[in-house]
Amino acid sequence: MSTQSHTAAPIRLGTRRSALAQAQSGHVAAALEKISGRPVELVPITSEGDTNRASLSEIGGQGIFATRLREALLAGECDILVHSLKDLPTTIPEGLVIAATPVREDARDVAITRGGTPLHELRTGSKVGTGSPRRIAQVHRRAPHAEVVDIRGNVDSRLQRVASGELDAVILAAAGLSRLGTDSPLRREELGLSEWPTAPGQGSLAVETRSDAPAELLAALAELDDHDTRLAITVERGILEGLDSGCQAPMAAHAVVDGDEIRVRTVVYSTDGGRRIGLDVTETLNGEYIRRNGSGNGADAAGGADPMRTAREFGLSVAHRLLEQGAADLVSREHSSS
Repeated sequence: MSTQSHTAAPIRLGTRRSALAQAQSGHVAAALEKISGRPVELVPITSEGDTNRASLSEIGGQGIFATRLREALLAGECDILVHSLKDLPTTIPEGLVIAATPVREDARDVAITRGGTPLHELRTGSKVGTGSPRRIAQVHRRAPHAEVVDIRGNVDSRLQRVASGELDAVILAAAGLSRLGTDSPLRREELGLSEWPTAPGQGSLAVETRSDAPAELLAALAELDDHDTRLAITVERGILEGLDSGCQAPMAAHAVVDGDEIRVRTVVYSTDGGRRIGLDVTETLNGEYIRRNGSGNGADAAGGADPMRTAREFGLSVAHRLLEQGAADLVSREHSSS
């Protein structure tokens, strides 16, 4: 395949092999083909997260799906990657850039049951499946009499464990279900973001490429980028980054851009769900928070405002407030008793 003829050369999109990863990569591929006028081909890559069956809470969810894909991108095996943003560590490796964050899908979690019993009404001893430390803590709070079962596996296998009666409920991301177009007789309970905030970046995709990618590829990817989505996830990831060094407890953060304001809801939980520290903060997107190419307080030496840098700093300041309120202490009891 010659990369000389830019008009015809396919754009190679690296993706995990799971049905969900291929589905969400397919959505991006279709949009990019329209913008660029070039075919986009999927390059399936096996990540550690796809082969290591250990619990996510043991091996650490962050990065296990991304590392192998990023190695392939840096080695030139593909031209772009599509990630679920919530799986990406906050540090972007040297030589790579998140070139687009398309419009965010539904950021909520859903509880899936056979009969539609709400999570908080599940009987004592009911089995609820999830492998996420955040969701485990939230289930403990919402359904304290239920038993949490640590599970891995793709969406279909999780749904099957509910359908078969092995589990009474599983917690899944709404965005994943809609991207897969899953048609199931099982019942869904949407979990509201005010009481059940989700992981930083949940519902969002990140399109990553090399910093030295051809200008026309970067320009095509820029057309996929949604400014408000990027602002919101930059705040959320700023909170995660700020907590990372000071707090290993399960956490959630969800930000929304509404007119000239950005609102963020963030909670840090103890691992058993018994305690939590939460903040709701609203910032105005003017002055420091200039959205596009304005000048003023947010202007820096590069000329023009950098709203993303300011959004990250806002997230870091929220994390600092959480730590001041004792967020890092939420795991200390569990760690000292082990």
